[in-house]
Amino acid sequence: MKSIIFLLLMGTFFFSSPLSAEQAKDTLIYPACQYCGMDRHKFAHSRMLIEYDDGSTVPTCSIHCTAIDLAQKINATPAAIKVGDYDTKELIAAEGAIWILGGDRKGVMSSRPKWAFSSDAAAAAFVATHGGNIVTFDEAMKASYADMDSDSKSIRRKRQNKKMETMEHSNMTPTHDH
Repeated sequence: MKSIIFLLLMGTFFFSSPLSAEQAKDTLIYPACQYCGMDRHKFAHSRMLIEYDDGSTVPTCSIHCTAIDLAQKINATPAAIKVGDYDTKELIAAEGAIWILGGDRKGVMSSRPKWAFSSDAAAAAFVATHGGNIVTFDEAMKASYADMDSDSKSIRRKRQNKKMETMEHSNMTPTHDH
């Protein structure tokens, strides 16, 4: 009975998901970003997956969190770095992707958005509609490192504000002492 329920749930997940079953596999294995805890399925359009030559794998939600990992593991060698294509959500090689820096879409973990595309045509269409500049993976990574201080401060500030709002809300909730 449990296996039937599991199969039904899995089928519902795959058929209701914009990701193919094969592409969704990485979000099932690694549902949350290792650094910020964000849902990698929800952020499939920006998620990344680092595979090191020692066999270890690091799932992230964005190039911001990928930059954190790469900076911390200076002695480790990435065998592959993959990123979700902005449109298709498929994992593609980050170094071979066409990257967009900037534009009017809100970034993930960054005030300056950084998106990856598998085709020149898709990247050009995005720029025509949303703005931004076509850059290489190296340029997108450099931008991530340049933005790290201000983005990290902004993330901390947002989380502190959310924490304060939660505390204020819980203090305003009536208690019923008997």
